Amino acid sequence: MAVVSLRINGATHEVDVDTATPLLYVLRNDLGLRGPRFGCGLAQCGACTVHLEGEPVRACVMPVSAAAGKTVTTIKGLGTPDKPHPLQAAYVAEQVPPCGYCVNGWIMTAAAVLKKNPKASDAELRDSLAGLKCRCGTHVSIMRAIKRAQQQMA
Repeated sequence: MAVVSLRINGATHEVDVDTATPLLYVLRNDLGLRGPRFGCGLAQCGACTVHLEGEPVRACVMPVSAAAGKTVTTIKGLGTPDKPHPLQAAYVAEQVPPCGYCVNGWIMTAAAVLKKNPKASDAELRDSLAGLKCRCGTHVSIMRAIKRAQQQMA
């Protein structure tokens, strides 16, 4: 056990944990941040995606020690109910999530991609999002929302 200092969504948190504990468990169980979800536990579905120093990472396989002293952003840190991130607003406008379980992964990954490349082509977007899973099959609606947000961000 060790005290680990984390900078999450602009706030500093200190947690006393085993440094090998997955970041996802610390976010959800110790800090009560429910946006990142446990999906597969193998970094294959994307439900646990957060930004680490602006890059999308799978928190289910990342030890909390790897995030110590770095900036972590969860979906809660992207926007607020009063001022949502364009991707969050587009998801609502397109009425995307039938179950919503995978939303975190898609939005967090797309936000990082569009921040780096606001004019990403459809093929570039598809390549960047290829590792994400949606069991409800709302891929068409998801892409429509991402394209809507991309237009608003341009």
